[in-house]
Amino acid sequence: MQPGSSILRDLLPHLPAVRAVARRNGFAAAAAELGMSPSAVSHAIRAVETRLGTPLFARTTRSVALTEAGAALLATLEPALRNIGDALEQAHSAQGRVTGVLRLNVPRVSLPMAIAPLLPELARRHPELVVEIVSDDALTDIVAAGFDAGVRVGEMIAQDMVAVRLTPPFRAVLVASPEYLAAHGEPASVAGLAAHNCIGYRLLASGALYAWELQDDGRDIAVDVAGSVRLTDPLFARDLALAGVGIAYLFEPLVAADLQARRLRRVLPDAAIQEPGLFLYFPRGAAEAPKLRAFIEVARERLARAPE
Repeated sequence: MQPGSSILRDLLPHLPAVRAVARRNGFAAAAAELGMSPSAVSHAIRAVETRLGTPLFARTTRSVALTEAGAALLATLEPALRNIGDALEQAHSAQGRVTGVLRLNVPRVSLPMAIAPLLPELARRHPELVVEIVSDDALTDIVAAGFDAGVRVGEMIAQDMVAVRLTPPFRAVLVASPEYLAAHGEPASVAGLAAHNCIGYRLLASGALYAWELQDDGRDIAVDVAGSVRLTDPLFARDLALAGVGIAYLFEPLVAADLQARRLRRVLPDAAIQEPGLFLYFPRGAAEAPKLRAFIEVARERLARAPE
């Protein structure tokens, strides 16, 4: 018997549980991900710790965290486990089947703009593929959190990632309902926003209030706004604008139908800035996985059909 083969045989079935508990920071969440009971996950972790003779997790009544030994083990195992998963999916792909779970970390605004339109065609072509979407506006580290890919506005993507365009560029516009504008008037300039009820945003990643990025006489400026509501969910800003609460700052595709139907009106249209668009991003080499290649293929086909 090869050295280490016994320990590998004993522990290999339990390693996905170690990975899931570390990723989910808990046994119940890991069990849900793996389709196991929490007690089975707990048993798997104990089996690995007993065989290795060292604790992998520090447990309290409120949290589960990797020990130094656990973090070192997982750092070594993670690439190997990913490679095993990719190899199995490659084998299925060779038979014309794309399987597995594609985990995406995406901001909420991207769901209607870039993700939801792709899912029907992806399900039609690859019925055995599961797409798990985690809505997240906090700029999570997708590699550390175990995601296959993420979605962000182009300028927010780290340079060591591969980026694939999902949407054409679009504008960030100011909008309000006709009722609000009839009652409060329209600002004549960017400075005039100070006299209006502006629907603000608090950034989840930093906790800071977002300063609206606008154009003023050809200059890019950041404007601090004030109002009766602050949000962390920009999709809700559309609902509030439609309800006549105030002026909202939104990506134009999210309100295109409302503008066309005149449920909303543009405010200070010359102040709108151009955004680079939404991009799928992932570590180099990740696109070798058939599940991610399948998603990219459908996304590129849809983008090619998008109006210029």
